[in-house]
Amino acid sequence: MDQSNLVIEHQAANISLRLDELARHRPVANAVLGGIDGCVTTFAIVSGSVGAGLPGSVALILGIANLIADGFSMAVSNFEAVKANVDYYDHLKPMERRHIELVPAGETEEIRQIFARKGFDGEVLQKIVETMTDDRDLWVNTMLQEEHGMARFSGTPIRAALTTFSSFLMAGVIPLAPFFLTLDLRAQFFVSAVLAFLTGYLLREAFGVS
Repeated sequence: MDQSNLVIEHQAANISLRLDELARHRPVANAVLGGIDGCVTTFAIVSGSVGAGLPGSVALILGIANLIADGFSMAVSNFEAVKANVDYYDHLKPMERRHIELVPAGETEEIRQIFARKGFDGEVLQKIVETMTDDRDLWVNTMLQEEHGMARFSGTPIRAALTTFSSFLMAGVIPLAPFFLTLDLRAQFFVSAVLAFLTGYLLREAFGVS
């Protein structure tokens, strides 16, 4: 990205829009997780079938079975993982609020030390501590993020699961596409390999850090 674009991106209005967008749940991680795994595992099934000398129709059937079974498995696993994080966050939040009520001096000192370790000191540090501790919700959320490394997940476990499953199916079906065509087995496998490579590369480029 050149400097002119960076300047435009860092104008006040654009910064506000970007921060608002970041505050909303974006299922990028779930989509990448499902997409890459769907592509890789399906191509692995194809490779194993072709390597075993099985006809293309068998590779296609096994690939479709993998799409459904493995995609469902990944969706369930992601649902449970996200739900566990949400439940843990919901457990920690009232606990931190209770700690603030019972030992406010100790919790204030935690805020002080957290931001002192970030390099703040003197009057600036004191102002940060006063600002944080004057707002109970801000105080609790800061402790959750800084002390426990927990940020509020703005989506839902079911949305995360559906995103993973959908991306698994959409990316996973790509290496199977050549087996719907009337090509010989070697040609089908070659095209499948190329498509699998391109899918993985494009996912990385689309969602990777430039």
